Amino acid sequence: MPLSPTPRSRRNRHLGAVAVALALTTSAAATAIPASATPASAAADLREVMFVGNNWEGTADVIKASGDFAKIGRINVIPDKDARMAEINADPIRWIAYMTIRNSVGEGHDQYVDDMYSTPDGSSMVVSRPSFADVVSIDIRTGAVNWRFPVSGYRSDHMAVSPDGKRVAVSASTGNTVHVLDIVTGKQVGSFKTGDKPHENIFTKDGKYIWNMAIGDVNTQTDAPWLDWTKGDRKITVADANTFQQVKVIDMRERLNAIGLRDYSDAVRPAAFSPDETKLYFQVSFFNGFFEYDIATDKITRTKTLPKSPGVSDDRTTFVNDSRHHGLTMKPDGTKLCVAGTMDDYATVVDRATLQEGPLVPVSKPYWSTVSGDGKSCVVSESGADQVTAIDFATGKKTVSVAVGDHPQRVRVAQVPADWTGPSAN
Repeated sequence: MPLSPTPRSRRNRHLGAVAVALALTTSAAATAIPASATPASAAADLREVMFVGNNWEGTADVIKASGDFAKIGRINVIPDKDARMAEINADPIRWIAYMTIRNSVGEGHDQYVDDMYSTPDGSSMVVSRPSFADVVSIDIRTGAVNWRFPVSGYRSDHMAVSPDGKRVAVSASTGNTVHVLDIVTGKQVGSFKTGDKPHENIFTKDGKYIWNMAIGDVNTQTDAPWLDWTKGDRKITVADANTFQQVKVIDMRERLNAIGLRDYSDAVRPAAFSPDETKLYFQVSFFNGFFEYDIATDKITRTKTLPKSPGVSDDRTTFVNDSRHHGLTMKPDGTKLCVAGTMDDYATVVDRATLQEGPLVPVSKPYWSTVSGDGKSCVVSESGADQVTAIDFATGKKTVSVAVGDHPQRVRVAQVPADWTGPSAN
């Protein structure tokens, strides 16, 4: 039976001591911290919003999910920074790992927030914090930490929330593990192993499977096609979301070779399923475009190459974390895709049927794209301009930009209490 699968303008990467910390792995269990008391009525009346993670600043801006996308409030996602830094400074190995993250993937900055989701009742924000190698739940009324889960290894990364909102999956990128947590308690309900440096996670619509994309080592300068073998074990791991057993492994190297693209990277980056989950659209390292993969036939069926911006070097070592384009989302009805052309400084809407791109909307180092709450717009994070920009799916044109914090990356639709404007502690 087939599966129901579902950076600022600085561009030079700092290498630091990457070889040391990326080889380190460890395991850890969830650390229980008493949950903050939240009034029972807090979840009675919710409003849809978007969380914008300001990675280098350690904050998350909360904006309207559609319309003018106006800012509603801001949450400090590192209220426990002093405690975390004391732990890191007391452990030489953890300090090396922390500095490696800063000087490699962080481009000389700490990585305080990668991904975020809200709890089903809208009372808390759950955040992965790469530099602190953990996931925390923060009470959005008080700004206090409810619980903290240290991931295996030394860095946390992309997350995904289950369709029912009850579980969150997080990639432990140096532990080659995906942890699945109860989103309310922070307790681990299961985990599974992946390829090297797990990155994107996607739950299928029925909640039965988790797709994880391992991207390998993106911080080395062995970027020439003939050195591709040095990047590690990059594969898609499909796991049962209840038993956490590996169901299927997909190696895109074989599929790319089959269509004559031996010089293309097989490191799958952001991805999006078609509404019926028969097709997977995905980006890979170094490529200005994306692929269409048919689940049933197990073949890459179409390739879309997008324009290169004038003045952008083709020197792969200049691409931030190996990603020429990083950000891909689909309109809910499946008719359009929205692509963030990271190194090319544009975003564009692509017709899914014809793969014809629309206007190239100038944006600064876009790092992510997602769909607005009403499904009418693509919202792109401009990490080089510290703002998010909405692009109309119908016209492919920009409608509005909203200023946010330092180096926005992930943007997620979420829910908060209708009267919420920010934590009382902030």
